[in-house]
Parts: sequence; structure tokens; C-alpha cells
Amino acid sequence: MNINLKEKFAAHYHKNADAVYFTPGRVNLIGEHIDYNGGLVMPCAITLGTWVAIAPNHDNKFRFKSLNFEIETIVDSNVLNDKNGGIWANYPIGVINEFIKDGKEITGIDFLFYGNIPIGSGLSSSASIEIATAYALNSYFNLGYSKLELVKMAKNVENKFIGLNSGIMDQFAVAFGEKNKAIVLDCETLKYKMIDVHLGNYVLAIINTNKLRELADSKYNERVAECQTALKQLNEEITLHYLCELNPEKFALHSHLITDRVILNRATHVIKENDRVHLAAKALNEGNLEEFGRLMYASHESLKTLYEVSGKELDAIVDFCKNYKGVIGARMTGAGFGGCAIALLEKGYEDDFAKHLTDYYVDKIGYPAAIYISEIGSGPYLITDANHYKMNTQSA
Repeated sequence: MNINLKEKFAAHYHKNADAVYFTPGRVNLIGEHIDYNGGLVMPCAITLGTWVAIAPNHDNKFRFKSLNFEIETIVDSNVLNDKNGGIWANYPIGVINEFIKDGKEITGIDFLFYGNIPIGSGLSSSASIEIATAYALNSYFNLGYSKLELVKMAKNVENKFIGLNSGIMDQFAVAFGEKNKAIVLDCETLKYKMIDVHLGNYVLAIINTNKLRELADSKYNERVAECQTALKQLNEEITLHYLCELNPEKFALHSHLITDRVILNRATHVIKENDRVHLAAKALNEGNLEEFGRLMYASHESLKTLYEVSGKELDAIVDFCKNYKGVIGARMTGAGFGGCAIALLEKGYEDDFAKHLTDYYVDKIGYPAAIYISEIGSGPYLITDANHYKMNTQSA
């Protein structure tokens, strides 16, 4: 089913939208659980994302409506420093609050959002909404912020307004994404380079486990603590600020300092995963998708056995992919314990893949996964082609 956001805006607000913007979601192609260990990540923007239509009003109110939720939120401009009850609208409210704190005079806007990123899947729906709001306001009112400034504002919203202690990768990836390119990003320094990703006859299959990730936050904090323990023990003999300052060869010389097997496993994953990012960048530069796919499988195996952040749902998806003729690589992406896996799928197999994976997954897990087909997309932009006001609401 297709929907037209401008038509929906006019029907809801009884006036025309002045502008419509799109901001993508993101996946991390490789480099998992190493951002807080001084390593590199390799995210890319996807073609799933968030659309927002806007128009100013003259009654000093901000109205937030989403086609994905029934509740509309209306906020007076003088109470934007407060959250509005644990709802999705807190993300754009927080963004507007950042602009006003920075001295921008924004007094009344009507918003209509629509997103086709599955909520809670680990594809950064919240970062997409934040950057969609920030980019739209910056563009429409010609406020002059750079993309990096918008990214830092959105991260402030996530950390200080929403209250989630997340890193900067999500906002950075959705803002800086470029079509058919991945970002090799140092989350600590924000130094980055773009890598060409020529998928050729392949697409990204994104598979949502549909499992609630109730363990992700607590286990995430546990893994951070375990890595800090490994770092402390290594520092008895050498001086390191982060685990990823070691390559696998140097780590092998000092790994005897880590006496606990679990802690050693965690550190081993971190250092080898960081090395896989470098190898993956080399493979992509050489156009070697088969090698990139092999590294994806190796990443998942490490996340499963050494870092222990996978789970039966994600493992079922990757196990299926290993035996499916049209897939050359697959792995979990994100924090784990649910969320999504990604696979490099040969074009032409989309429907067959979805059917057979669904049957396999239901048999193993008891309920279906959701499968989305995506290419590597671009960062936020103003929509000028009327055909692009129409969004497809269906997955594969």
C-alpha cells in the first residue's frame, strides 16, 4: 500500500504542507560492540527511514502527529523543556528544545511523520526521527547548522532529554550516509572516511527477529564493565587507553595477563572485530563481496561465542542464511539479544528468501520474523519530486 504524506497532511491539518523531508535509518555492516573500546564501526544509511511534512502555524503551538501512532501531541512553545510522558513525540520535542536553548526563535509548527523503520529493531528509528526533525528545521528556517552540529544536538536529545546513554554512531550514520557508501567511523574522535560499497547483483536483506530486546541494556552495561576489567589487567604490563589500540598480534603477546576465561573472550572479540573492520574496508575497496560476506559470518560467530550477545532468534536467521544459495554473508547487527540481522542477498531471490526463511524461523522460534529489502541509501534531504511523497508501507 502506498500513502502520500502531503495528502495526509492536508487532510489532518486542513492546510498544505510547505515541505517534506526524508531521513534514513541505518545498519552497522560490521564492527559490533567495539565503539566503546576505541575501535571503528562501519555503518551505512538504508532506504528505510522517516518522512516528515511541516508547515508553520500562528498559534504558538507545536503539533506532532505520526501515521504510525494514534496519539497526537500538542505542546505550547513555553513548555518544551519537559518530556511529554514516554511517547515518540519526545524525540522531536527534544530537538526543538535544543534549537530554542541555542537562541533560535521557533514558535509554532505542525508536523506529520511517517516511518517504515520497524520500532525497537535496532535500525535507529529514534535517531532517524531526531535527525529528520533537526534537518527539517535547519533547512526550512535556514538556520545555518552543519550536519555535525545537528548530529551533536540529536545526541544531546538522546542522552540528556530522553535519558539514554547511547553513543553517537546512530545519529552520525543517518546524517552522513551517502548512497552506495559505508562510513568507517571512529566514534571517539569522529574522524571518518567513506568506503564505496558496490553491491552489484546483491541487496541488503534486513531481518527483524520481532523479539523484544529486554536484556539488551543490562547486558550492554555488563559487557562494558567486562571490557574495562580486561583493559585494567592489560595495563599492568603495557599502557592502553582502549582495547582496540592492540592489533591481534600484539594482543597475543599480552593476553596472559587476563586470567578469567570470560573476560579473555570479551577482549578477544573486541580486538579481532576491530581488525575485521579494517579487513572489510579492504575487501570493499577491492570489490570482493565474497570476502566481505565471510567476514560478516566470522563477526556473527564471534558475537555468538565470545561476546555472547546473540540469541536463538538471531542465530536461527544466520544459520538459515549459511545454507541458502542466494546469501553470501550474514550477521546480527546492533546490541543483540533480539533486534535485527542483515544478509547480503542476491537479487531475484527476495521472495523465495522471505518465504523459506519465514517457514524455517517459525519452525525454530514459533513466530515469524519480518524481512525488509534495502539498498544503501543517502542521508537526509528535501523531497522535491511529487512521486517521492508516496511511501510504500509493505515489507518483503
